[in-house]
Formats: sequence, structure tokens, C-alpha cells
Amino acid sequence: MASKGRIYHRPSLRKSSSSTLIFSLLITCSILILILLAFVILSIPIASSSDPPVVREVNSIIHHTVDESRKDRADQWVEQISWEPRAVVYHNFLSQVECEHLIGLAKPHMEKSTVVDNETGKSKDSRVRTSSGTFLVRGFDETIRSIEKRIADFTFLPVENGEGLQVLHYEVGQKYEPHYDYFLDQFNTKNGGQRMATVLMYLSDVDEGGETVFPSAKGNISAVPWWNELSECGKDGLSVKPKMGDALLFWSMKPDASLDSSSLHGGCPVISGNKWSSTKWIHVDEYKV
Repeated sequence: MASKGRIYHRPSLRKSSSSTLIFSLLITCSILILILLAFVILSIPIASSSDPPVVREVNSIIHHTVDESRKDRADQWVEQISWEPRAVVYHNFLSQVECEHLIGLAKPHMEKSTVVDNETGKSKDSRVRTSSGTFLVRGFDETIRSIEKRIADFTFLPVENGEGLQVLHYEVGQKYEPHYDYFLDQFNTKNGGQRMATVLMYLSDVDEGGETVFPSAKGNISAVPWWNELSECGKDGLSVKPKMGDALLFWSMKPDASLDSSSLHGGCPVISGNKWSSTKWIHVDEYKV
């Protein structure tokens, strides 16, 4: 009987020994995890009090497609300003050197701006557009090719879908009344495809006036940070104040490919100063002209 009693005590000793070993391993793993977490926390850089972080609006995001070769361009970020129409502002999209280059190319060739005749699809003079302008050949030089590539990266649309850059100049009192960028005629639609988006780049600052205004935009139009700087015309809708280097992207078509009537837009009269800008229209199909 005594020998049987000794046999029953051995398994219980093994079980106790296994439990102790598992418990020890758990403690060791926990300590290692805590040590690793401490290293991670200590490796996080602490911001210097002399170099405060850049504060951005909630609806602003950093755009990481930055051309590092252009050292003369200021800090860049993209700001969503509207969903109806879909519109964003890419701050400091162009450098000052690029803005001056486009103006220099265009100046010798400026002519009175025209509009598209909805019946014939041809250009015609109109009082609704009083600026002067000219088109630049696509891929004309290295600077234009770089800008066109950047527009393609920004819009996620191929370079081939864009028209040539149009450079525009507005003097005091000149404007462009509200209009649509999409076509209402069959001639232009068949020729190059419907315009789906527009990138409007500001090549100069404007002292007063000259805003791009969307009178049919939905939402809180006074929520933009520059509201108090707008002219009376600029407060008639959602507006973007011209700033050298900034680019405004808006879509004339909805995601379902239907025309977006909220993309109605115009250029407010320039009250003081001069306004230089460059427009890039983007088509659904490859532009064939």
C-alpha cells in the first residue's frame, strides 16, 4: 500500500513544476515587451520649443508629390474647399520662377479673350469675358513639361488628356462672368471629348478683387479662411482669392460622368492691381487637336 501512495504523488509534482516554468516564461516575455516599448517611446523625437509644428486646418492635408528639384517653392499643402462642386486648392503648386516664366512666354502673344459659341462650337468675342490671353503649346519646353507632369500627378489623369496651358491677364475692371467649362455643343465634344476638370493656376497676387467665385456651390461659403479679404463680388458664392503659385482644381463632371451644374464659376472684376493666371482644361478622352 505504501508503494502505491508514492506513485500517486509524482504526477502532482510534475504539474506544479510545469506551471512554475510557464509562469516564469510569461513574466520574462512581459519584461522584454516593456523594454521594447521603452525604446520606442525614447526614440520619438521631441519638438523643439524654438521650432513649433505647422498648424493646419482640419480639411488640409500634406501633398507628398513634391518636386524636390525646385528649391524656390514654399511649403505645399492641399485644402479641400467644396464637395459640390468638388474643388481643392493646392497651395504653392508653382514656384515664383515658374509663374514668371509662363508670363514671359505669353506676353508677346496676348490677344482679346474669346468664348465658345454653343451652336457652332467656334470661338467668338463676348462682353462676358474681357481679359486677354494666349495658348501655349503642350510640352513647349522643360518648364511646361514639368508643370504638365505635376498636373497629371495632382489630378491622377494622363498628360495626354489636357489641353495646352492658357495664360490670361486681367487688368482693373476686367472680369469673366459665371460660365461652365464643360461643352454644350456637339462640335467640341466630338473633337476632343467633354471637359471633365479644370486646373486654374494663379501667376500673380491681386491687391483687391479678381476672385474665382462659384455662385452655385453648396455648403457654408463663408467658411474659407480668407472670407474677410474678399470683395463684394467674391462674397456672392464660394470664392478663392488669387495668390501667386496656388492652383485651384475643380471638376465639371460628377463621379457618375454627369455634368455638374454646381461647377458654374466666374472671375470677379479686378479692383486694384493686375491678375495673371493659367488655365489647364482636362478632357475625358485624349485631346486630339
